Amino acid sequence: MGRRSGVLEFAVLGLLHDAPMHGYELRKRLNVLLGSFRAFSYGTLYPCLKSLVAQGFLVEDNPDVEYVPATALNGKRSKIVYRLSAEGKQRFEELLADSGPDAWEDEHFGVHFAFFGQTDRAVRMRVLEGRRSRLEERLERMRNSLARARERFDDYTVELQRHGLESVEREVRWLNELIETERANRTGRTGPSTDGPGPATPHKTSDGRGEEAGSPDPPGPPYDRPGRSAQER
Repeated sequence: MGRRSGVLEFAVLGLLHDAPMHGYELRKRLNVLLGSFRAFSYGTLYPCLKSLVAQGFLVEDNPDVEYVPATALNGKRSKIVYRLSAEGKQRFEELLADSGPDAWEDEHFGVHFAFFGQTDRAVRMRVLEGRRSRLEERLERMRNSLARARERFDDYTVELQRHGLESVEREVRWLNELIETERANRTGRTGPSTDGPGPATPHKTSDGRGEEAGSPDPPGPPYDRPGRSAQER
């Protein structure tokens, strides 16, 4: 199964774990969960649903009603309601417990994070720390690339690369705060460290200036933030 289809499978099983729903409602919930930047079309969603039914992970209610795609002219929607089978619930639990390298990648991490409320704390920590490690590796490559770009490209190209670098730096700071919160909860503390907010180690910005460890970051999931190349997506 491809990476993108695996992300969609996880998201579908997770949403249906909460409650059964028909395809049109499920598509709307997916757009809310994953953001409009990663909106899914009917052409992507329904083959995934049919595959999950064929694998025994989903059950169709009212399966005799033929699906007619919604259009501006007919206004019809699917009458089929999808719900998890026992095997589907087990499959979702397996995906939820996965904390390996795939869970650290951009698209997979976003879906994993969306279901953190149902995830074991130890798994959350492994995913967060793995994601941070992956981004720190990316930062090193981007800083090296930016240093070369200053000598080879015009100011606008350099500025674009610097913008991408700073977006990754913001996510690393955000992950540091989440990891600190998880550790505080695990040790029974009710708030952040008395040493001050944010990560223990401040990070340098792309221009080399020091930055306060507790600098506020813009809200929103990390996988919606700009600055990633097409290859990284």
